[in-house]
Amino acid sequence: MGSWADGRGVLAGAGAGVPVEVAASYRARTRGLLGRDGIAGALLLTPASGVHTFGMRFAIDVAYLDREFRVLAVRTMRPGRLGRPRLRARHVLEAEAGAMARWGVRPGVRVEVRAPAS
Repeated sequence: MGSWADGRGVLAGAGAGVPVEVAASYRARTRGLLGRDGIAGALLLTPASGVHTFGMRFAIDVAYLDREFRVLAVRTMRPGRLGRPRLRARHVLEAEAGAMARWGVRPGVRVEVRAPAS
């Protein structure tokens, strides 16, 4: 996906065929996962360098990505927490707690978000 707009995609380079929601607008990034009981797949916040879990109903894994979508760090955050922004992060990938480990998303891994297959 070259230009970023709210929509859907598929995470490649980690888990096979993981569905991704892209939140590129201010409104979509602000809403994020608030008010949800879970997520099937992941949410990509772009641009973003940090997140919080105030008002969330479940714990999440957060992967901080640089410009080339290389994973800088992965953290698990419980509800009601404020994550420190990462200086080199340009994108943040969020998923339910434990998902990043299952998908093999760890520091140094490069992921890719592609348009969904039609």
